[in-house]
Amino acid sequence: MAILYQFLLRLTFGLAVAMALTSPRWVTSGFYRNHLYVALGLTTLAGLAGLSAALTWWPALVAAVASYLGAICWLYEKKTAGIATLWLVAGFSVIGCWLAPELVPGSTTMGQSSLTELARSISATTSGLVLGLTTAAMLLGHWYLNTPGMQLLPLRRLLLFSALALGTHAIICAAGLTNQIVTVNDFTVTDWLLVVLRWSFGMIGTMILIALAWQTLRIPNTQSATGILYVGVLAVFTGELAALLLSAQTTFPL
Repeated sequence: MAILYQFLLRLTFGLAVAMALTSPRWVTSGFYRNHLYVALGLTTLAGLAGLSAALTWWPALVAAVASYLGAICWLYEKKTAGIATLWLVAGFSVIGCWLAPELVPGSTTMGQSSLTELARSISATTSGLVLGLTTAAMLLGHWYLNTPGMQLLPLRRLLLFSALALGTHAIICAAGLTNQIVTVNDFTVTDWLLVVLRWSFGMIGTMILIALAWQTLRIPNTQSATGILYVGVLAVFTGELAALLLSAQTTFPL
């Protein structure tokens, strides 16, 4: 449940940030309203998971309320208030990640140093950005099928932000993996298989897919770019879930 709680709140955080960074001058209000309902479902499920696992669940509840209020704001075209609620959703979601680490009960890594806890908090933040920005790019690409007259600039910006977030996240995770190997080096065969999956499909594969989507928009062909991003979402979900499973048993975030 701790891993599910982390994953849901990281995804919500990144999705809210992605929508907040997307200007409503270029994207219709329905995009924000519909996907705040998605955030409402994610945070509600996260709150239930946190409650059942005795985690710090109240940030998920506050994020759920903010998601609902934000959807109402966008329904009535209150764009300034809508953007503010998106930042509230993002803020409380990431606070939930920081207050409820992804550690498995009984893990030997429960007694962590403050430096390690800081590294895990930073990793949770960059992980959420990668998850949310990539997912938001896919959802926005799908939105072009409903509103084909929109400019491509918002989607290009999300792809650029996704690549930057992924590059930053890769540096942090590479440092964590190196420290884990040097200081502990207790990986099993299963752990190494997860590491390979995490880096080959979750990191390198996602970056390649983002680059392909970027090039496809130069044609331009939003439908094909969206199809590529569907695979990109699958890749980043696989990579981050593998990382959560690994990091639950290690000292450093992977």
